This record gives sequence, C-alpha cells and structure tokens, in this order.
Amino acid sequence: MTLNQERDVKLGRLREFLQKHSLDGVYLKRQDNFAWLTCGGINYVGLGDMGNAGLLVTKDAQYAVTNTIEASRMKIEEKLEEMGFPIHASVWHDLQGESNILKKLVPGGKLGFDHGNGLGENLTNDLRLLRFSLTEAEIQRYKEAGYLTALAMEETIAETRPGDTEHQVIGRLVQRIRGVGMDCVSAMCAADNRISDYRHPVPTEQKIQKRVQLGGNIRYKGLIVCCTRNRSFGPISAELREQYRKTTEIDCVLMANSIPGKTFVYALEAGKKAYEAMGYGVEFDNHHQGGPIGYQARDYRVDFATPGVIHENQAFCWNPSITGTKSEDTVLATSKGIVPLSNPILLPTITLEVAGQTFVRPAIWEA
Repeated sequence: MTLNQERDVKLGRLREFLQKHSLDGVYLKRQDNFAWLTCGGINYVGLGDMGNAGLLVTKDAQYAVTNTIEASRMKIEEKLEEMGFPIHASVWHDLQGESNILKKLVPGGKLGFDHGNGLGENLTNDLRLLRFSLTEAEIQRYKEAGYLTALAMEETIAETRPGDTEHQVIGRLVQRIRGVGMDCVSAMCAADNRISDYRHPVPTEQKIQKRVQLGGNIRYKGLIVCCTRNRSFGPISAELREQYRKTTEIDCVLMANSIPGKTFVYALEAGKKAYEAMGYGVEFDNHHQGGPIGYQARDYRVDFATPGVIHENQAFCWNPSITGTKSEDTVLATSKGIVPLSNPILLPTITLEVAGQTFVRPAIWEA
C-alpha cells in the first residue's frame, strides 16, 4: 500500500463521515488527526493537542490551511501538495486568516471540526473512531515503532546501574528516542520504593539501589507505543516473582479479551475477574487499566461506561498493576488473535497460555 493509497482510504472514511453528519467539510488540525491523514506527518513545533497547519476535506476536494511561517515546510518536507492538499496560507499576524480561508473554500457551507471553533461543531469524539481500524501500512509502521521503542527501553535499562538517578535514566532514554526520530510523549521511572508508592512515578533525583521500573509513551510517525520494563540488581524474592507473573497474566487476559466486535467493557470485565481470581481484587480500583491506543496515548481509559465496540486491527495498551508490579505493552487486536507490537528484545521472557493464545512477555531482568 502506497502513501497515496493509504490517504485515499482515509479520505473515503472522511467523506462517508461528511455524508453521515450532513456536512460540507471537516477541518482537522489536531496533531493526532493530521498525522493520521498524512500517514505520519508533523504539523507541530511542540508536543500538544493542536498543530500549526490544518487539513480541510470537502465532498470533492481537500486542502491544507496554514500561515506564512509554516507554508514552506508543509510544502517541501511534509509534501502536502504532492499528497493532494493544495496549501492556502495567511499572513501570520492575520488573526482571522484561517477563518477567512475556510469561509472562502467552503462558502456558506456547514463545517465540522476536531477542535473547538466558532465556525462549526466540535466532532472530535466522533472523528477519532475513524482512526481505530488501522490500515496495512499503518500496521507495518506500528511494528517498526514497537521494535524501536522496546529496543530503546531495554538498551536504556541494560546500561542503568545502581547509583544512577531516575532523571539520568530518562535522559538516556530520550536521547535514544530522539536519535531515531521519535518523540517522547511521556516517560516515567521509579527506583526501589517508588515502584510501590506511585502508579505514575514522574522521575526525580532519587538514586537507584536495587530495582528500577521504566516506561512511557513514545510516538513514531504519529503512532504511539507504550510499554514498561523492569530490572532488579540481584535476585528477586519468590513472592515478587509470583506477583509479577500474576500481573502479567492479568494483562494477557485483558489482551485475549480484546476481540473485534466485542465491547471495550467486555475486555475490562474480564480483567476485573482476573484480578479477583488472582486474589488481588482490591488492586483493580487503585489504577486505571488502560485501553485503546494509536494516535493518542490512550483513545480511552476504559471504564464501565465506555461506549462502543472494538474494531478490527485496533491497537491496545492495557496496563494492569498490583502494588509493586506492572505489566504494559502495545498490541494489535485482530479477529485471528492478538498481534504483539512491542515484543521484548533483550530481556528474559515469560511465556503464558491464556484463552488459547500464547503470550511471550518480558520478565523482570535480574542482573
């Protein structure tokens, strides 16, 4: 599948969206939606929700809208015009420039947006559904992203030593990530007691003594991979090893029940039952369990009110935790079973059989 073929699939989805919502055009300016429609493009200077260039799709045409600062890069490096998006740019200090271009391109028409805009309705929650079923080309990019992310995490944890601070570990991870053209959306590191103390261990100056946990969300060509890796400097106790295995098995239950056509809640309920069966029912309430991932770190943090069903070829990252242990990797849900995207590369592994599927998961590295 070429980039233009992938783009055409997505334009087709958008035009069906226009018809369904009785719109004359839809304007995408969020970083995630821009990356999705341009097959991995970048419309931002800094990480956030919104970009500096937008894409307008009508019933029979498509355009790029930006300002004089960004226009040349959008043309030369993002190749928007080659992808079929003629660029319309306003002077950077014209505060009404974008609105005037949209009004000119869709005179008197009804517009929808992926953000708040006075010219039309904010349809971001409906638009995100168009991204859920990944194309063949996206799956290939996601596999590459998963490999690069897991390798960066594991190389970083491999060179970590007692006495290193959490900040130093994150610094090495980010250097690796940026060195291969990836963005660090979030990164967390916990040393020793902080693994149990906090579900979201923002890195500090605490020095590592016996254990370290490293994880985060890494973006590559718009697609986000999330995973966590653990290392112990010396053997772990039998109790910790068994708890980690149970945490990993709960993760596998959540994955195995991420079945296209089933609801998100179906998978979550299976995970909750697994916590209870393992004897850790109370832990379910101590942290969200994750959910679908893709062009956002989580499209939903699934709870019991989350609507909708799982799509074919939809990415997931569940993140079950029992105080002191966590399991987290990015996978693809398909009608033929789970396809792992961030496989362990350097770490020892655990092999588990769950619901007729074999899962090879990273173990705590004891070295």
